[in-house]
Amino acid sequence: MTLADADVEAVDEPPVGQATITYLGAVAPHWEIRAVYGDVDFMNSFQDRVHARLLLLPPHDPQFRRNRERVNRDAERERIIVNWDLGYPEEDEYSDRGRG
Repeated sequence: MTLADADVEAVDEPPVGQATITYLGAVAPHWEIRAVYGDVDFMNSFQDRVHARLLLLPPHDPQFRRNRERVNRDAERERIIVNWDLGYPEEDEYSDRGRG
């Protein structure tokens, strides 16, 4: 089995958990990470990593965008569905992909 085969298999496997990440406002802590489903220990570990990346970052901080992408990549690798609630509508930067 090659590394590419392993990647294809990982994509075909169902999610193992889901989390909602909510911006609470300007006063720290800024974020609430809530597991929707998944193994408790596994999701607690994911929540700890997300807290470490986002702890003091409001969404308007330039570092937030980079750390959000890291959280999304981590979730994808771990097969966790992540829903972001920043308290305002977001432009879907991926909606134009694949359109020519």
